[in-house]
Amino acid sequence: MDISSNVLRQLKNRREGFSLEQPFYTDPDYFKLDMEMIYYRDWLFIGHDCEVPRAGNYFTVQIGDYPVVIVRGRDQVIRAFHNSCRHRGSRVCTTERGSSAKLVCPYHQWTYELDGSLLFARQMAEDFDKSQYSLKSVHCESVGGYIFICLAQNAPDFAPVRATIEPYIAPHRLSEAKVAFQSTIIEKGNWKLVWENNRECYHCAANHPELCRTFSEAPTVSGVQGAMSDPVITAHWKRCEAAGLPSEFKISPDGQFRTARMPLIEGAESYTMSGQNAVKRPLSPDVTINNIGTMLLFHYPTTWNHMLGDHAISFRVLPLNAEETAVTTKWLVHKDAVEGVDYDLEELTHVWTETNDQDRRIVEENAFGIRSPAYEPGPYSEIHEGGVMQFVEWYSNFMINRLQGDQAKLSAVA
Repeated sequence: MDISSNVLRQLKNRREGFSLEQPFYTDPDYFKLDMEMIYYRDWLFIGHDCEVPRAGNYFTVQIGDYPVVIVRGRDQVIRAFHNSCRHRGSRVCTTERGSSAKLVCPYHQWTYELDGSLLFARQMAEDFDKSQYSLKSVHCESVGGYIFICLAQNAPDFAPVRATIEPYIAPHRLSEAKVAFQSTIIEKGNWKLVWENNRECYHCAANHPELCRTFSEAPTVSGVQGAMSDPVITAHWKRCEAAGLPSEFKISPDGQFRTARMPLIEGAESYTMSGQNAVKRPLSPDVTINNIGTMLLFHYPTTWNHMLGDHAISFRVLPLNAEETAVTTKWLVHKDAVEGVDYDLEELTHVWTETNDQDRRIVEENAFGIRSPAYEPGPYSEIHEGGVMQFVEWYSNFMINRLQGDQAKLSAVA
């Protein structure tokens, strides 16, 4: 039986409410299938508009086998390209980020305009047609300060994502923010373990003392378990929506993305040890009330986010191999906020720097135990792990649909 048939059989026969079988977390062939079916074919959060504020600003990223460059053009449009020269394939942009009037391949100096068109190719034949050798485009969409890309030749419709999330994130004006700090950690565990750990707070009390000073452990905060009947949450939604901040829980029909504005612990304004704002300058003038809690945005398979009154935090999940995952965290503040005057960087980043490292250790211990020949799928807590069950259900259904060749959802890999 080939790997695709085996994965399809296992997912169709999986026991609901239980974790996945061992190879889904450890096997290189299962991992390769995840990349081909999901990461190479769907929309991925990759960065922020504010990271490329001016024409010629760019940043690069590696998604599995694909190097990609994101650049702002002279027309102010943000585009993405395969970071592979059309001459002999060398990477054109070799640094993590930079700024350039043109994109010049360092190998033989083939030179591209910021829109990807080839401008100059030294000493080629007289009949060489530059118009046939532009950089290959990658689908790119910007919404509310978030940049999403898709590597597929035919990308899924982005309109439903935009329609759902834009009203929720627009008031925070993240296109006008700046990245105050970013970090990338490598978690030695499968990308699905990173997500499963994120989707519950069953582990928080014993593992996240800093986060628990401000973030509620209540399972209703996940949104998928009883949020609509939680009086504290519904009162919070009503108050925020009266101030022009969309807040109620919304989830896509397939469970891939969702938004909700959730209250922090009573009296807390932000993710700090004191619970008070880390940044004196508010993130956006469009947010006119205090105690807005955190606007949660999730989009499988790459991102979860927190947007508060004083700053925002984005997380990006990119698999490296079957048992390693890169998690990049970015702290965004108002573009005119000054470090040392409006905020202290240690205070701003402390809670999530500690939480990320704690989560890294949790994921790595989880992965270590799953490698045991004695491992078998275990039951999730129906009270606390509804978010995990929802993620695993999404993953299973998503993979089943694609492995069965559902042409309405399947996209050819570029």
